[in-house]
Amino acid sequence: MEKLRRVLSGQDDEEQGLTSQVLDGSSLSYSTRLKWFAICFVCGVVCSILGTGLLFLPQGMKLFAVFYTLGNISALASTCFLMGPMKQLKKMFETTRLLATVLMLLCFVFTLCAVFWWHKKGLALLFCVLQFLSMTWYSLSYIPYARDAVIKCCSSLLS
Repeated sequence: MEKLRRVLSGQDDEEQGLTSQVLDGSSLSYSTRLKWFAICFVCGVVCSILGTGLLFLPQGMKLFAVFYTLGNISALASTCFLMGPMKQLKKMFETTRLLATVLMLLCFVFTLCAVFWWHKKGLALLFCVLQFLSMTWYSLSYIPYARDAVIKCCSSLLS
Protein backbone atom coordinates (compact mmCIF):
# COMPACT_ATOMS: atom_id res chain seq x y z
CA MET A 1 0.00 0.00 0.00
CA GLU A 2 2.88 2.33 0.81
CA LYS A 3 4.43 1.71 -2.61
CA LEU A 4 1.12 2.50 -4.33
CA ARG A 5 0.87 5.78 -2.43
CA ARG A 6 4.43 6.74 -3.47
CA VAL A 7 3.74 5.89 -7.12
CA LEU A 8 0.48 7.86 -7.18
CA SER A 9 2.10 10.85 -5.54
CA GLY A 10 5.01 10.77 -8.01
CA GLN A 11 7.62 10.09 -5.35
CA ASP A 12 8.73 6.74 -6.78
CA ASP A 13 10.95 7.37 -9.81
CA GLU A 14 11.59 3.68 -10.41
CA GLU A 15 7.96 2.88 -11.16
CA GLN A 16 6.48 4.92 -14.00
CA GLY A 17 3.07 4.39 -15.49
CA LEU A 18 2.79 2.77 -18.90
CA THR A 19 1.63 6.01 -20.49
CA SER A 20 4.64 7.98 -19.32
CA GLN A 21 6.97 5.16 -20.33
CA VAL A 22 5.53 5.12 -23.84
CA LEU A 23 5.51 8.92 -24.23
CA ASP A 24 9.12 9.10 -23.10
CA GLY A 25 10.66 6.38 -25.25
CA SER A 26 13.97 6.58 -23.43
CA SER A 27 12.45 5.29 -20.18
CA LEU A 28 11.90 1.84 -21.71
CA SER A 29 14.88 -0.47 -21.76
CA TYR A 30 16.69 -0.83 -25.06
CA SER A 31 15.67 -4.47 -25.45
CA THR A 32 12.00 -3.64 -24.75
CA ARG A 33 12.04 -0.82 -27.30
CA LEU A 34 13.70 -3.07 -29.85
CA LYS A 35 11.17 -5.87 -29.27
CA TRP A 36 8.16 -3.56 -29.64
CA PHE A 37 9.69 -1.94 -32.70
CA ALA A 38 10.07 -5.38 -34.31
CA ILE A 39 6.56 -6.47 -33.32
CA CYS A 40 4.97 -3.29 -34.65
CA PHE A 41 7.05 -3.30 -37.84
CA VAL A 42 6.34 -6.96 -38.58
CA CYS A 43 2.62 -6.40 -37.97
CA GLY A 44 2.76 -3.53 -40.45
CA VAL A 45 4.48 -5.63 -43.09
CA VAL A 46 2.03 -8.52 -42.53
CA CYS A 47 -0.95 -6.14 -42.86
CA SER A 48 0.45 -4.71 -46.10
CA ILE A 49 1.09 -8.16 -47.57
CA LEU A 50 -2.33 -9.39 -46.42
CA GLY A 51 -3.93 -6.34 -48.01
CA THR A 52 -2.14 -7.03 -51.27
CA GLY A 53 -3.41 -10.62 -51.22
CA LEU A 54 -6.95 -9.42 -50.55
CA LEU A 55 -6.79 -7.18 -53.60
CA PHE A 56 -7.63 -10.09 -55.87
CA LEU A 57 -10.84 -11.06 -54.06
CA PRO A 58 -14.22 -9.77 -55.18
CA GLN A 59 -14.79 -6.50 -53.32
CA GLY A 60 -11.20 -6.81 -52.14
CA MET A 61 -10.25 -3.26 -53.05
CA LYS A 62 -11.68 -1.87 -49.81
CA LEU A 63 -9.86 -4.48 -47.73
CA PHE A 64 -6.68 -3.88 -49.69
CA ALA A 65 -6.79 -0.11 -49.10
CA VAL A 66 -7.52 -0.49 -45.40
CA PHE A 67 -4.93 -3.19 -44.68
CA TYR A 68 -2.25 -1.57 -46.83
CA THR A 69 -2.76 1.81 -45.16
CA LEU A 70 -2.87 0.30 -41.66
CA GLY A 71 0.28 -1.64 -42.45
CA ASN A 72 2.11 1.51 -43.49
CA ILE A 73 0.88 3.40 -40.43
CA SER A 74 1.98 0.54 -38.17
CA ALA A 75 5.41 0.38 -39.79
CA LEU A 76 5.76 4.13 -39.41
CA ALA A 77 4.60 4.02 -35.78
CA SER A 78 7.09 1.27 -34.98
CA THR A 79 9.91 3.79 -34.97
CA CYS A 80 8.22 5.56 -32.05
CA PHE A 81 9.49 2.72 -29.88
CA LEU A 82 13.06 3.40 -30.90
CA MET A 83 13.12 7.14 -30.31
CA GLY A 84 9.88 8.01 -28.55
CA PRO A 85 6.77 9.52 -30.14
CA MET A 86 7.59 13.17 -29.45
CA LYS A 87 11.07 12.90 -30.97
CA GLN A 88 9.57 10.94 -33.87
CA LEU A 89 7.05 13.70 -34.58
CA LYS A 90 9.74 16.37 -34.39
CA LYS A 91 11.92 14.45 -36.83
CA MET A 92 9.00 13.77 -39.17
CA PHE A 93 8.29 17.48 -39.57
CA GLU A 94 11.89 18.69 -39.96
CA THR A 95 12.41 20.63 -43.18
CA THR A 96 14.30 17.75 -44.82
CA ARG A 97 11.34 15.39 -44.34
CA LEU A 98 8.39 17.79 -44.38
CA LEU A 99 7.36 17.25 -48.00
CA ALA A 100 7.65 13.45 -47.79
CA THR A 101 5.75 13.40 -44.48
CA VAL A 102 2.90 15.58 -45.72
CA LEU A 103 2.63 13.64 -48.97
CA MET A 104 2.67 10.34 -47.09
CA LEU A 105 -0.05 11.42 -44.64
CA LEU A 106 -2.18 12.84 -47.47
CA CYS A 107 -1.83 9.57 -49.38
CA PHE A 108 -3.04 7.64 -46.32
CA VAL A 109 -6.16 9.80 -46.16
CA PHE A 110 -6.73 9.96 -49.92
CA THR A 111 -6.42 6.19 -50.30
CA LEU A 112 -9.25 5.65 -47.85
CA CYS A 113 -11.31 8.49 -49.34
CA ALA A 114 -10.90 7.07 -52.84
CA VAL A 115 -12.14 3.64 -51.85
CA PHE A 116 -14.90 4.53 -49.36
CA TRP A 117 -16.32 7.87 -50.48
CA TRP A 118 -15.30 8.43 -54.08
CA HIS A 119 -15.56 4.71 -55.04
CA LYS A 120 -12.63 5.02 -57.48
CA LYS A 121 -10.56 1.83 -57.42
CA GLY A 122 -7.93 3.10 -59.83
CA LEU A 123 -7.42 6.23 -57.78
CA ALA A 124 -7.10 4.19 -54.58
CA LEU A 125 -4.48 2.02 -56.26
CA LEU A 126 -2.60 5.12 -57.42
CA PHE A 127 -2.62 6.51 -53.88
CA CYS A 128 -1.29 3.18 -52.55
CA VAL A 129 1.60 3.40 -55.02
CA LEU A 130 2.18 6.99 -53.89
CA GLN A 131 2.09 5.77 -50.27
CA PHE A 132 4.85 3.33 -51.07
CA LEU A 133 6.95 5.92 -52.87
CA SER A 134 6.51 8.59 -50.21
CA MET A 135 7.27 6.09 -47.40
CA THR A 136 10.40 5.04 -49.28
CA TRP A 137 11.50 8.64 -49.80
CA TYR A 138 10.75 9.41 -46.15
CA SER A 139 12.74 6.36 -44.99
CA LEU A 140 15.69 7.27 -47.19
CA SER A 141 15.91 10.62 -45.42
CA TYR A 142 17.25 8.83 -42.34
CA ILE A 143 20.18 7.33 -44.26
CA PRO A 144 22.95 9.85 -44.95
CA TYR A 145 23.30 10.66 -48.66
CA ALA A 146 20.74 8.00 -49.66
CA ARG A 147 18.40 10.48 -51.32
CA ASP A 148 21.32 12.01 -53.24
CA ALA A 149 22.35 8.55 -54.43
CA VAL A 150 18.81 7.75 -55.60
CA ILE A 151 18.52 11.07 -57.43
CA LYS A 152 21.91 10.54 -59.09
CA CYS A 153 20.99 6.99 -60.09
CA CYS A 154 17.63 8.01 -61.54
CA SER A 155 19.10 10.97 -63.41
CA SER A 156 21.80 8.76 -64.94
CA LEU A 157 19.14 6.27 -66.04
CA LEU A 158 17.07 9.02 -67.63
CA SER A 159 20.05 10.61 -69.39
